[in-house]
Amino acid sequence: MIHIAICDDETYMSDSIKAMVSSFFRKKNREISLRTFSSGEELLNYSGQIDILFLDIQMKDIDGMETARKLRADKFQGFLIFITVLKEMVFQSFEVQAYDYLVKPVEEKQFEKTMERCFASMRSAAEDSLLVQKGYESRIIRKDEIVFCEIIDRKIYLNLVSGEVIDYYERIENLERKLEHHFFRCHRSYLINLKHLKGYKNGIAYMDNHREVPVSRLRSREFSNVVLQYMKNR
Repeated sequence: MIHIAICDDETYMSDSIKAMVSSFFRKKNREISLRTFSSGEELLNYSGQIDILFLDIQMKDIDGMETARKLRADKFQGFLIFITVLKEMVFQSFEVQAYDYLVKPVEEKQFEKTMERCFASMRSAAEDSLLVQKGYESRIIRKDEIVFCEIIDRKIYLNLVSGEVIDYYERIENLERKLEHHFFRCHRSYLINLKHLKGYKNGIAYMDNHREVPVSRLRSREFSNVVLQYMKNR
């Protein structure tokens, strides 16, 4: 499911964008959740997932640009599309990594063009990312951020470059199929990202977050061959 938010203090504009969004993803046969906000404050108080955000620049109190700055400072990683009547404001959008902007009144042709590019970018990003479902929450993790994965008592622990560890329930066999490239199952309880491998000696893989991961004797020969092949193809 794709989570979409629209933040605009003009109801007619929110309704217009909402209708175009619904029509676009219906044609793509993709399920979406759609939430609207009437102010930057209301949006900033929302803690749910947002994959695509349509954000009006000119709003009362806190404007769209300031709202975007605060969202990015709070680690918002979604696609940000500004809605504006002022084309000159677009130059400020670079600092908040805006994906695109739509000029009011938003024409359907202009909207479709932006969304086709955005949808293609999302599909490309999905191939390089892992969707982690934990209870009612979901999170997208870039595969390159994963140093290694460990399973303990049916629970997966993703050890990230940042030092964060994310735990959730999943079979390691399923995770192995999702990760595929650049990952190797060196032990029945471990999957390592070859991009973060720093060395290997006496059955121990040394990772670049200063962690040591065991390599089972049964997989040591295959591991050596996989590493050599990976080094050749880099």
